[in-house]
Amino acid sequence: MDALPSMDALPGMDAVLGADAEPVAEANGVSHEVVAPEHQILPLVFASPHSGCDYPQDFLAASRLDPLALRRSEDSFVDEIFEAAPKLGAPLIRALFPRAFVDANREPFELDPAMFEGELPAYANTRSPRVAAGLGTIARVVANGADIYRGKLDFSEALGRIRRHYWPYHRSLTDLIERTKARFGTCILIDCHSMPSTGGPLAGELGDRDAGAKRVDFVLGDCHGTACAPAVIQTVQTSLRELGYHVARNRPYSGGFVTRHYGKPEEAVHGLQIEVNRFLYMDESEIRRGAGLPRLARDMRKVIAALGKLDLKSIRT
Repeated sequence: MDALPSMDALPGMDAVLGADAEPVAEANGVSHEVVAPEHQILPLVFASPHSGCDYPQDFLAASRLDPLALRRSEDSFVDEIFEAAPKLGAPLIRALFPRAFVDANREPFELDPAMFEGELPAYANTRSPRVAAGLGTIARVVANGADIYRGKLDFSEALGRIRRHYWPYHRSLTDLIERTKARFGTCILIDCHSMPSTGGPLAGELGDRDAGAKRVDFVLGDCHGTACAPAVIQTVQTSLRELGYHVARNRPYSGGFVTRHYGKPEEAVHGLQIEVNRFLYMDESEIRRGAGLPRLARDMRKVIAALGKLDLKSIRT
């Protein structure tokens, strides 16, 4: 159990998680949903790993926080912002499990040993900046820094969450990317997120360095030019600016695990992370849809269409 296959190949993790891992979530029977177009006509895949809000009852019971406090870690309604993708011919995958329960935008075993009874397996990554900030695969805190749990967890609990939720999500995402690449010769993966309108208390710990600062409308992350061809991020940036939005690149978010892991332009897979300012579309304190959500969804339809018009020859290496 201690020997973990390389992180360079997620399918190799079957040796750890078990080939019988099934997409079964406690809340409603599935861990995620793939909203597929009737016919995929665009070389795009959209992913929303943090918009899930199905909270298992035993998790709520084990938490010292109320449900609203737990929801502050969600990228609430982000899947709705990008809901035009399947209508335009590109699949959208969205997690149904919440980020506070298990985070699909982390390595499989970024775990804080202080959260668990006994020792963790040798393959656990216990020293990443995300773990130090309390935001590992199994988070210790929510986005505002408040501790989630009343007591310590057993590693078997973490392993169960990863098997039932994290792993099926990544299996489906990998399949979507491979199918898209096989069909079009390339794949553009857009990892969809939202960010608080003001930099939070954990920003400095994660290297974001904008605690207390008001944020722009969108932050595009391509891992500082390594995760996608320049034409991909430039197309999104130009489209957003033409729509009147303020856009930044790679600060304070340059791209998480999904963007880093899957974004390999040399293998014709281009990953781009999009962070949307929550002020544009929701009430951040009450976790409610705002009046700006319909307009934002319409504007994202235009951005998706612009990506769909990219000359694939310009992004192939």
